Amino acid sequence: MSDENKHDQPNLPLHEKEEQPLKNQKDSRITNTESSPEKSKKKSSWKSGIIGGLVGGLVVAALGGGYLAATDDGINTNTSTGMVDKDTGEVVTTNVSVDVTSDVTEAVAKVEDAVVSVVNMQSQSSNGFGGAFETDESMQEEGSLETAGEGSGVIYKKDNDTAYVVTNNHVIDGSDAIEVILKDGTKVEAELIGTDIWTDLAVLSIPSEKVTTVATFGDSDALKVGEPSIAIGSPLGTNFASSVTQGIISAKNRSVETDITGDGVVDWEVTALQTDAAINPGNSGGALINIAGQVIGINSMKISSDTVEGMGFAIPSNDVVSIINQLETKGEVVRPVLGISLLDLTEISEQQQESVLKLPEEISSGIVVAEVQSGSAAEIGGLEQYDVIVKFNGVEVTDSISLRKEIYASELGKEIEIEFYRNGELQKTTVTMTAAETSL
Repeated sequence: MSDENKHDQPNLPLHEKEEQPLKNQKDSRITNTESSPEKSKKKSSWKSGIIGGLVGGLVVAALGGGYLAATDDGINTNTSTGMVDKDTGEVVTTNVSVDVTSDVTEAVAKVEDAVVSVVNMQSQSSNGFGGAFETDESMQEEGSLETAGEGSGVIYKKDNDTAYVVTNNHVIDGSDAIEVILKDGTKVEAELIGTDIWTDLAVLSIPSEKVTTVATFGDSDALKVGEPSIAIGSPLGTNFASSVTQGIISAKNRSVETDITGDGVVDWEVTALQTDAAINPGNSGGALINIAGQVIGINSMKISSDTVEGMGFAIPSNDVVSIINQLETKGEVVRPVLGISLLDLTEISEQQQESVLKLPEEISSGIVVAEVQSGSAAEIGGLEQYDVIVKFNGVEVTDSISLRKEIYASELGKEIEIEFYRNGELQKTTVTMTAAETSL
């Protein structure tokens, strides 16, 4: 996912499409009491005069009708004209400071030092990420490298001399070098440990010498719709690093269509948290936290449209933890593959469906096997070119997205039953899922 790049329509990655705050409302109640007019008439005249004088004095003080006081520091406080220096007559500020502490400020304080800026350095000028979050300031040479894009990241682990940072794959995609900028402005060179294009996650390592804070992950499955959410990152690049926006969890388990390969065709659905916390270009890879200061998601996308406001998406923390543990140890996520290239049946003309595939008229969805890879699970299982897969492991297959999800959810070494049409006849076969370099 990118910053106006791979996840453009309808959803853009954070740096190109991207992340708004929460509003705390206090319940105010006003209680009115009334005094009895009859009792007032029984008061003595002298009491009334004293009380009236006191009330009158209080009204004058409260309304400030010309009330003036000189403070110890030589400042005249006039509720009608404001704070003025008694010698110069100039307006000045009050020396009264307000120490505001809230659940939000405490949550931010716990994790803000663990949120960093991630800079994608490339050997030549590039419009990486569609140029969505590039600025004139960011396009500066550093040796033979230039800044191609900027995003955010979260330090989540410190192990002796090494600290680990999670960010989005689209933030570091195509980089020749990666630079991480800590909250205090310290710049360190990062090493890419591993990436996963399907979940749009990447893990980096940096020296831990200057790392003071490590974020903790919360349970994204336990989130409630409507609870506060806070986004921290570098919108529009490092000039606005450590920006904080507040909102709520708008929805859980949203299926967001994305274009992983950048060909303009939707080929994956990301399961994401939806938030109205402001997410902007450059927030990609940054933290979405709960009111306890725990990371509950990695900000990744937003709806980019003039008619849409407050629809940002984050990869749930439970998914993040599963992926980064694999990236740390293996450098990649090993998934089962079938070993085919494919087309959605809806991409095939009705004439070809009838003449080439010989499908029954009632079959309107499925996956057409365009090619079978040699030695793959599909070839061993007997699948052939032009077979139309309609069920995988008992689940109906409607398009390439649904098939990918079922394949990636299966276990390596497990036997899976596949139902398919060949020359108009429904057939079944069993394949054993294996790992390979192919996408399916």
